[in-house]
Amino acid sequence: MWALLLLPFIGLLYVPFYNFEAPSLFGFPFFYWYQLAWVPLTSLIIWIVYRHNARKGEE
Repeated sequence: MWALLLLPFIGLLYVPFYNFEAPSLFGFPFFYWYQLAWVPLTSLIIWIVYRHNARKGEE
């Protein structure tokens, strides 16, 4: 379950993967909204890993 914490790191590490202007969302180029989308996604992933480990008795 700890491997989920690597997803934001991998998703944002390779910049050429998301260095595009299109598609835009609400007027924001892909480059910006892709990075901004990772903020709540990362929080959600951290919460999932925390809850999973809390149930197992780990902290």
